[in-house]
Amino acid sequence: MPAMKNIISQLIDDFHERKLPELVTRDKEFSEIKGKADVVTGMRRSGKTWFCYQKIKELIVSGTKKEEILYLNFEDDRLLDFNVHNFQEILDVYFGKYPEHRDTRCKFFFDEIQRIDQWEMFIRRLLDTENLQIFITGSSSKLLGSEIATTLRGRSLPIEIFPFSFEEFLKFHGLFPDRPKTFGANTASILRKAINDYLEVGGFPEIQKLDRDLRIEVLQGYIDSVLLKDIVERHKVSNIHVLKHLVRHIMNSSGGQFSVNKFYNTMKSMSIKCTKNSLYAYLDHLTDAFLFYKVPIHSRSEKSRLINPAKIYTIDTGLLNAMTFRNSYNYGPLLETMVFMHLRRWGYDAEYVNTKDGHEADFFARHKISGKAQLIQVCWALSDKKTFERELRGLKSAMDEHSLSTGTIVTWDDEAIIENKIKVIPIWKWTLGV
Repeated sequence: MPAMKNIISQLIDDFHERKLPELVTRDKEFSEIKGKADVVTGMRRSGKTWFCYQKIKELIVSGTKKEEILYLNFEDDRLLDFNVHNFQEILDVYFGKYPEHRDTRCKFFFDEIQRIDQWEMFIRRLLDTENLQIFITGSSSKLLGSEIATTLRGRSLPIEIFPFSFEEFLKFHGLFPDRPKTFGANTASILRKAINDYLEVGGFPEIQKLDRDLRIEVLQGYIDSVLLKDIVERHKVSNIHVLKHLVRHIMNSSGGQFSVNKFYNTMKSMSIKCTKNSLYAYLDHLTDAFLFYKVPIHSRSEKSRLINPAKIYTIDTGLLNAMTFRNSYNYGPLLETMVFMHLRRWGYDAEYVNTKDGHEADFFARHKISGKAQLIQVCWALSDKKTFERELRGLKSAMDEHSLSTGTIVTWDDEAIIENKIKVIPIWKWTLGV
């Protein structure tokens, strides 16, 4: 048996003998439609593999034998030499071991498959010729975009996995197994403490119970891993110095508008060599790896979208805290980041609003499926009169301009109803979908 077949055989046996870890159930589900592959994307370490384990456990509970499931992680160092020609060997080895499963609808899980060039040809062939349900994970948003040749278009069902939501965070820490229904003094005080921890620690599953110093070290390691594996290696980027400057700059102004021109001039003034084209490419790679998300201006005019730079948000507040020094008064951007990420989780596309009379609103959010639109402003506290009045004016102006009768202001801990049409709600309630 050639070397790669031996390795594949070993990995299959290891998986079938290994006990699956204890999991926190994520609030997502696979679609499972015959003839289509389920594709799970998301940043490294956000829980894609464990989400697959969750599915595997569910399958076993519902009567699927573990041997009818194949799981391979293509970032296993034993598969470093694996290439497109080895794909057939997976089938040869698996069905060589279990010929009786040829007539069973087996479940194949391929983790971080984007590491192998031309993987989509193999998946397409499996969908067309084998009686299999396929699950794929990858840490690239282009798994479902331009990188996929027409091969898999229309043959894949996307699921984006994020770090824990606040609700999952509460579940993980044993505070509320289910979403709280009432918000009496006791529940509210537990949620206030929890949201504080969630803002600080963030939602990456692995770091939840680590002490502060170790947590920061691990989270900084995530950034290094994204830069090395998802950008330097995948896109053959050589100017790592500029790439790291770019990441630091965006994180220090998370939620702010980002202009490539301005950043290019900053680099120039520091005598650091780079080109504008390479900066555009790096930004594209960083958003493709799910580290950052772009929020464009809300406008029908293409010209307006080009003139006004996008705002850029970081995927997780814990990651921001690990990478930046934060003054105690500067928590607004963290709150805004949290609001943006929850909109993403709930399936909304978000844009920021500049109204004709010069006011701003943080998010015009439209649900991808229902089409429901809402305007959301983020304001730390009502007690800061000047800031709050400015935010309120911005929201009202955007509501008028977009003919929306209601709006929301998400705060850290304040609650109110303004003029019967604007709901002021604390983040610890809002993230629970109250």
